[in-house]
Amino acid sequence: MAKIKTIGILTSGGDAPGMNAAIRAVTRAGIYNGFNIKGIYRGYDGLINGEVKPFTTENVSGIIMQGGTILKTARSKEFMTPEGKQKAFETMQREEIDALVVIGGNGSLTGARDFAAEYDIPCIGLPGTIDNDLYGTDSTIGYDTTLNTILECVDRIRDTAQSHERIFFIEVMGRDAGFLAQNSAIASGAEAAIIPEESTDVDQLGRFMERGIRKSKKSCIVIVSESPKCGALYYADRVKKEFPDFDVRVSILGHLQRGGRPTARDRILASRTGVGAIEAIIQGQRNVMVGVRNNEVVYVPFADAIRTDKPLDMKLIKVLDELSI
Repeated sequence: MAKIKTIGILTSGGDAPGMNAAIRAVTRAGIYNGFNIKGIYRGYDGLINGEVKPFTTENVSGIIMQGGTILKTARSKEFMTPEGKQKAFETMQREEIDALVVIGGNGSLTGARDFAAEYDIPCIGLPGTIDNDLYGTDSTIGYDTTLNTILECVDRIRDTAQSHERIFFIEVMGRDAGFLAQNSAIASGAEAAIIPEESTDVDQLGRFMERGIRKSKKSCIVIVSESPKCGALYYADRVKKEFPDFDVRVSILGHLQRGGRPTARDRILASRTGVGAIEAIIQGQRNVMVGVRNNEVVYVPFADAIRTDKPLDMKLIKVLDELSI
């Protein structure tokens, strides 16, 4: 295998708080270990279009506390095509980039896996997604910050819910994973969480309403994972029809959840995995995601990180049930 001299770094897919901390870590750890670093702007689209810039330690000064990503990000349809991957490879050859570090979620790491397989390029992934749905790492970059953002919003909404004796359905991100909904419900003292992990076998709304809300409470908070078919609006409409005595409101937090300064936990996770990405390249590892599991840096093959559904601890449902009476 040819010696790696230059490493490219990009952010892809949805932005997540802590991505800048990860960019900083990869850049500085790379330079410390003798590599040239090049920043690639606007994700895979930027790789296709040649939006590449040499990075020094000054390029990443003062960014560890910033949300979003200084490299910008995009979801690239062109990169999914053979022609797009070919253009991206030509950019890497022209820029003399020998290895790629990709910060993103499931789709981004899938793109890295396919690109690496087709062109034999060492690719290292960092788990940058607020949904916390990548297997093999206890937490993903951005998840903790988003959880705390949701918590702050729910605390504010509860003031109104109690003042007006209303049921509030609050929709949060996490279409295919209920980590944000379930844990924000526990942390905020919400009465229920409606999550995709339970959607196939239980009428979650019916169970919640029958459990005692009609007997003991005139106001409550229900956290709902976003869904095209069964989001917060769907459940609010059901309550209006099935339990017309209740005053119901909906709050969809949307992209409010993505922004903001990353928490200490996300900055540390991003820094550790960023350094871990450089260590992986030095060790000759390829096509792995860097995660932290049981407080240890681990290397997870792309195939495992993106193909395996990350399990939600279903005991958390029991915790919320018992505490919301």
